[in-house]
Amino acid sequence: MTNPITRDQLIARAKSEIQEITASEVKRRLASKEDFTLVDIRERDEFDQGKIPGAVFIPRGFLELRIEEKQADRDAPIVVYCAGGVRSALAVRNLMEMGYTNVQSMIGGFNGWKNAGYGFDLPRRLTQEQKIRYSRHTIMPNVGDAGQEKLLDARVLLIGAGGLGSPAALYLAAAGVGTLGIVDFDTVDLSNLQRQILHGTSDIGRLKIESAADTVREINPDVRVIGYQEPLSSANAFDIIKDYDLVLNGSDNFPTRYLVNDACHFLRKPLVDASIFMFEGQVTVYLPAHPDLGLVGGPCYRCLYPDPPPPGEVPSCAEAGVLGVLPGIVGSLQAVEAIKLILGIGEPLVGKLLMLDTLDMSFRTLNVKKNPQCPLCGDHPTVTELIDYEQFCGVAPPVTGAVPAARPVLAVNGRSQQTAALAR
Repeated sequence: MTNPITRDQLIARAKSEIQEITASEVKRRLASKEDFTLVDIRERDEFDQGKIPGAVFIPRGFLELRIEEKQADRDAPIVVYCAGGVRSALAVRNLMEMGYTNVQSMIGGFNGWKNAGYGFDLPRRLTQEQKIRYSRHTIMPNVGDAGQEKLLDARVLLIGAGGLGSPAALYLAAAGVGTLGIVDFDTVDLSNLQRQILHGTSDIGRLKIESAADTVREINPDVRVIGYQEPLSSANAFDIIKDYDLVLNGSDNFPTRYLVNDACHFLRKPLVDASIFMFEGQVTVYLPAHPDLGLVGGPCYRCLYPDPPPPGEVPSCAEAGVLGVLPGIVGSLQAVEAIKLILGIGEPLVGKLLMLDTLDMSFRTLNVKKNPQCPLCGDHPTVTELIDYEQFCGVAPPVTGAVPAARPVLAVNGRSQQTAALAR
């Protein structure tokens, strides 16, 4: 039978078996931008009082269950801290039992850090109502409170409040994306209601941005809606897009699609692009290169479609129709991609074109490479500023309610696959 030991003996034994590190050494390593994982294992009420900049939060009771989500490499350097250095010593010993070989406990914990006069961050605190509203998010290890705070701080711009913009706006609002910008100068028409679920019968004749703002407000009062009742153009695109973290494109005409692609490229904004046509849809993510952040980037819209189709070559949505539920599926996929980008989780559809055919309920993913000859993001770009996109696409300037043509046919595994630009 094992002889019982006291609390002090347990702590002394743990400290004799682990490595410890001073707060000053942790500060030096943070300042020099060393690659290590700093883990705060205090309880939520303690964490809310402040945290060391750069620390990830895993309450002590969940450490062994969640550490692999933050650091799966058993040989990677990890520093653990608590309030005073006791719980972290015991925690480090447990991590060593899990096979972690380079883990240390910070002497004195957060109290020692603060008493030394070192700076700390005050975490954003969810209100009690927000804790309940987003509880199904915060309980997920890949989201948690920190992820929900990212969503609440995020700014997403939707181009269009129509077929694709409707489900995207609804789910982004429900998820707690703090600011939604919506560009749309159209009014609600009876024919919209078969698919544009942001709007209802009582909204017929209203501006879509007003109807959308009311619906979003009803879903989630945390969300601020900024409406832009004007067509997006080369004159205003930079001013509108620059203040947002990413853009969802649900436009229904080629000039706007090329404009949004080019503006996002120049501003280095991620673009979640989608289109629908009859029973089929597609989704992809265009991520511009960002050398300062080490981002190589992926293909852009022009890599796939260097030139627009001749006007009238492909039937419009009004001519060919669209299954009402289809934009609900595709717009929801756009919302998923946007949330992944905000949270920095999963693998976004960069360099991949997800194609959906609802008639046989098949999903196909095409790998799309960056085109070195692309006029925008290629090795020798010729498009270096925003241009006259109506002239480029050979169409007259769009008017309210206009529904231009869809993309031409792409060959997919021997089958023809319409890739439409229609979102309304």
